Amino acid sequence: MTWWTRRPARPQYPGEQQVRHRRRLLAAIALAAVLATGVALAATGGLASGSGSGRRAAGGSGPLLSGVPVQGGTGAGGVTSPVPPGGGLTPDQIRAAYDLPPLTDLGGPGPLKNITGKGQTIVVVDSFGSPTIAADLAHFDSYFGLPAPPSFRVIQPAGKVPPFHASNGNRAGWASETTLDVEWAHVVAPGASIVLVETPTSENEGTTGFPQIVTAEKYVLRHKLGQVISQSFAATEQTFPAKSDYAALRNLRSAYVLAAADHVTVLAATGDDGVTSDKYNMVDEYTTPAVSWPATDPLVTAVGGTQLKLRANGSRVSPDVAWSDSGGGRSIVFPRPSYQNSVRSLTGSHRGVPDISMDASCHSSVAIYASFDASESGQWSALCGTSLATPLFAGVVALADQYAGHALGLVNPAIYQIEARHERGIVDITKGNNTQTFTQDGRRYTVHGFSARKGYDLVTGVGTVDAAYFVPELAKLARAAG
Repeated sequence: MTWWTRRPARPQYPGEQQVRHRRRLLAAIALAAVLATGVALAATGGLASGSGSGRRAAGGSGPLLSGVPVQGGTGAGGVTSPVPPGGGLTPDQIRAAYDLPPLTDLGGPGPLKNITGKGQTIVVVDSFGSPTIAADLAHFDSYFGLPAPPSFRVIQPAGKVPPFHASNGNRAGWASETTLDVEWAHVVAPGASIVLVETPTSENEGTTGFPQIVTAEKYVLRHKLGQVISQSFAATEQTFPAKSDYAALRNLRSAYVLAAADHVTVLAATGDDGVTSDKYNMVDEYTTPAVSWPATDPLVTAVGGTQLKLRANGSRVSPDVAWSDSGGGRSIVFPRPSYQNSVRSLTGSHRGVPDISMDASCHSSVAIYASFDASESGQWSALCGTSLATPLFAGVVALADQYAGHALGLVNPAIYQIEARHERGIVDITKGNNTQTFTQDGRRYTVHGFSARKGYDLVTGVGTVDAAYFVPELAKLARAAG
């Protein structure tokens, strides 16, 4: 698996030796210490493109924060959003940051009114899941004044999940991941139903855990349980057996082939190791560029990460920048798909990732509520990573499905058409990079990554979204482009 849990005690600055403390986990997670400086990152309107006033330097830097004390901000629909004890961005802040209120809250002329994901179902897939997710989602919704989803189901089609033990770090980590995925997909598309698919085996590097995921996803597809599948997990391509042209990896693609045929959108996070990724031992990193599957699969939409820098009143201090830990680069397994022909100058003959990006930075984390640890009465914390960006974008796709009146399926061709047309729905990211510097085996390594630039790049893809424009644009183009 590509990601690890991070609980930084302090930010890292240029010139400081960057030592990464990891635990085996799917998402990159930063608890409230990340936001201990007490900032509120909010947004109330559309996004602005162009250069920003700050960026993270290669090798790590301090947080790009506005310096405004944490307060409840006035967000979607003019509702004051409470700030949870654990810090992190609130639903009103993220919904406003991506210009969702004109779709979901305030309404608009004609088809722009009441686009909440109604009639759609988001499928979230996680190893093990969380034993308290239903109660935690209800508490999260109650705290922030969100409506409950029309339906929330938990299924285990690949086998019964073993009993939960909070002392097991891997299980606790997957429970945190599950909580992040479910709560924040719901934030973006509050009118959509959610199906949580739990699998009984941990997804790790290489093929471990993927057969069960494939079985579960094929069950979802054959029973037509949803229109969007959100996957916040991945394994480094190099950890799959390379014999017979990565046949072991290719043999796991059957669920994505079925999804494409059934017009179901599949998303995957690009990872939180920047331009590199974990080796098979899940401790060391490759000292050369590496990307992860399933994000690299041509039938999957790869979601990368950005960093927000905003004021408590909702205005941006400066435009979003690329998150320095956002996974991105060129696949060694898959050739360039036709929908990336317009960006071949950057991808070459390879599949390039990401396709698009949303908030992922640990300096613009979001709040979650979880109570799976029986020794605690329930805790708020602030989490981050492309594991956040992916369910956020899953919510956006659910909105577009409702707008279109049908499932959009593979949205990648439409994304690149929207970018080529310079439509307002895609907001370019032009600052930041995903170069990584780390110490390993007593040596200091720098793996040079990719820089955000005008147009498509291998750290943010086509950029991020202004949902009020992007949702109708995607709905219009996806069927024709597909």
